[in-house]
Amino acid sequence: MAATRYRRFLKLCEEWPVDETKRHRDLGAFLRQRVAQAFREGENTQIADPETCDQMYESLVRMHTNYYKNKYPRLKDTNFTGVTVEDCQMILATDVLKQMEDMKKGTWRKLREKFSAKKPEEDSK
Repeated sequence: MAATRYRRFLKLCEEWPVDETKRHRDLGAFLRQRVAQAFREGENTQIADPETCDQMYESLVRMHTNYYKNKYPRLKDTNFTGVTVEDCQMILATDVLKQMEDMKKGTWRKLREKFSAKKPEEDSK
């Protein structure tokens, strides 16, 4: 039975898209990592709690197939701010968030990082 669960999770991982704009923060990449950890021995992995495993799988399938989005359709594709889905995706992209973080830095810190021989990560150690 573990082999069947493993194959189902693998199929879900193949179908789940990876959003390249969200490096190190993407749900698809995180899902692949967790499946690899949970099924270290592949089809031979012993599952401690099969019922919980099946519940997790069913929940992930509902997310992947937009079950609740289809069950409860919305009148508009915006939120209370009026921002569209595309705008939200653009704002949450890793590059944009990094630019915003750089904008928050003070002038002195920017100059220090620019002219410092050390990398900022080494400076904080």
